[in-house]
Amino acid sequence: MVLTKGFEIEMYTGTPQGEIVGLSDKIIAALDGFMREPDSRNVEYITSPSSSYENQLCGLLRPRRTLRNYLQRLGDYTLIPGSTLSLGGSDRFFRSDPTNIYHDYIEQSYGTKVVTASVHINIGISDPEVLMRACRVIRLEAPLFLALSASSPFLDGKATGYHSTRWGLFPQTPSRVPLFASHADHIQWVEAQLAAGTMQNVRHLWSSVRPNGDRRPDDLNRLELRICDLVTDPIALLAITALLEARLLQIIDNPNIDPLTQSSFSPEELITLTASNEAAAATASLDAQLQHWQDGRSVIARDWIGELYQDVWAIAKQQGFSCFLSPLQKILREGNQAQQWLQLHTIGFDTQRVITQAIIAAQEREIELEDKLCSSLLA
Repeated sequence: MVLTKGFEIEMYTGTPQGEIVGLSDKIIAALDGFMREPDSRNVEYITSPSSSYENQLCGLLRPRRTLRNYLQRLGDYTLIPGSTLSLGGSDRFFRSDPTNIYHDYIEQSYGTKVVTASVHINIGISDPEVLMRACRVIRLEAPLFLALSASSPFLDGKATGYHSTRWGLFPQTPSRVPLFASHADHIQWVEAQLAAGTMQNVRHLWSSVRPNGDRRPDDLNRLELRICDLVTDPIALLAITALLEARLLQIIDNPNIDPLTQSSFSPEELITLTASNEAAAATASLDAQLQHWQDGRSVIARDWIGELYQDVWAIAKQQGFSCFLSPLQKILREGNQAQQWLQLHTIGFDTQRVITQAIIAAQEREIELEDKLCSSLLA
């Protein structure tokens, strides 16, 4: 069994010098398949659900090529890697739709803390009770996926002390989300939040992981991992996704994998533990010292990921996607995007030089992958 996968990708637009420029109103009017975010400086596209990693690779590349071609027609514009306003602009909001009441609420409540770029990974799980158990496990392991994906060490031209400034500052809402014991528990909780006004609508659940579906909270069919920073390299993103899918297959196959029965901590203690782990991963990513949810033992994120990788490798191999999982070792060996950028920064590259080099590298990587792997599908 393999699971369906799909991505929601948010990206910044701007100049080759790294200045982020709001162009989403023009993009949405001109191109199908792109959606506006509350701030005009980033734009979102989604890939169609598919169980095939090859299809997802091309689904990630195709809209980006279309968008790059359109940006070139508008002027000297490009796509900018990273998950924060790396070189400046966090002092004000640039509304993409001034008439949208929900966007009013977001701007007034959170300011530019939400003007970030990220990737949301959706994996299909149709049984709502299995989905809830999967969400419980992945919620507690989400810091590992943040550690792999961190790409926002800068804000307004300065190193912030975070590897993921995005998640370090992001307003998780509501502030304390339980580990849902059942689908009914989830429905009851969401309805209570809507009645109390702590959630404005069913989408206003901004935690690291959430159950998702076409008619929330009643009809649910996928797990949505929301914690990841933007991963611009599609091969790296698919490797992170392969780790998530293999772990989910393991969870589906083994009903005993459940924090409600397998942990020495209470559900309330687990929420506190994972909040602490998320904060540590946002600060130090792969080098973060975390507490394991089963017994509280201290473990470095990189080592925990390595253990998980070994644990699920056979599943990925059996299901035919281990070749997409194996590039994870390169991230563990060479560091994530944030760590690579900070290495350059430490040896004297200013933030603008780091970002402008990353802009060029991202475009070159897309061209390389299109030519090698996607040319027939993208023709």
